[in-house]
Amino acid sequence: MALPVRRSAGPSSSVSRWDPFSELEELQNRTQQLMEGMLSGAGGTNGGAWSPPVDIEETDDAWIVEAEIPGIDKKDIHVDVQGSELTVTGEIKERERKGILRRRTRRTGQFELRVMLPGEIDADGVDASLNHGVLEVRVPKPERARPHQVEVRAP
Repeated sequence: MALPVRRSAGPSSSVSRWDPFSELEELQNRTQQLMEGMLSGAGGTNGGAWSPPVDIEETDDAWIVEAEIPGIDKKDIHVDVQGSELTVTGEIKERERKGILRRRTRRTGQFELRVMLPGEIDADGVDASLNHGVLEVRVPKPERARPHQVEVRAP
């Protein structure tokens, strides 16, 4: 099977293997940086507030919001509920390094996540926990908003 190779211009013309996956990864990284810069109004990935990856699950009695924020201390996270809006803000602090940073893809700096939940919530019962870099916020529904089974009777 023949493999494509990329030849560099110049007198030495060395042959190296073409790695399409590394080119796709580089394209994805550049596209992500461009989109983040446009959406946040900042030029770089660490210039403005960013939003962490999140899953939102609805159960019969609650909404469960899971956000990936690795490397954060629980004291640097703030969870607020106002009306039916859940807001998670915080900061992942840059750690001191001794060597030269050759590649950076992990996020640092201020982040913000805003979620509008459909319907009423029980703000007093909101619970948040941080486990292995995943923040889980459980937002319970009020009793009257939960589904109820209605028994059908015959005459």
